[in-house]
Amino acid sequence: MAVTTFAVPQSDRYFEDYPEGAVYEFGPIEVEEEEVLSFARRFDPQAMHIDPEAAAAGPFGGLIASGWHTLSLMMRLMVDHYVSKVAGLASPGVDEVRWLRPVRPGDRLTLRATVLEARPSRSKADRGVIFALMESINQDGEVVASFKGMNLIRKRPA
Repeated sequence: MAVTTFAVPQSDRYFEDYPEGAVYEFGPIEVEEEEVLSFARRFDPQAMHIDPEAAAAGPFGGLIASGWHTLSLMMRLMVDHYVSKVAGLASPGVDEVRWLRPVRPGDRLTLRATVLEARPSRSKADRGVIFALMESINQDGEVVASFKGMNLIRKRPA
């Protein structure tokens, strides 16, 4: 699958700049142990995420990031590189969230965004809806998490 480059910067990106079939990759972002622990202590305090000793004896053989932390790292890459800075309106939601492999401190994650569908809004002529498969890929080329997202994006002004 060929990686695409956006023709315009985020500061000038509109609905028309997200063609169906385009594949974009961004990153990497490093998974830091202190962030894994801090995030999990606050939001997902399970032993596999907050206690290195207990995690070592558990099913994953060591500390792993919360899946929610992994999605947050993906979101960071999306905001920094994918989402339009001038035309992004919101996301009505995501579907099919999957945590496929454990993410560990020291992993380096890349975001792959594949535009599955880009269609004009049926109710508002000034915008469109982008449906994309978002995948987080570790340094070994393994997909560790994925979801299908929707973004409402304004069309380029005439």
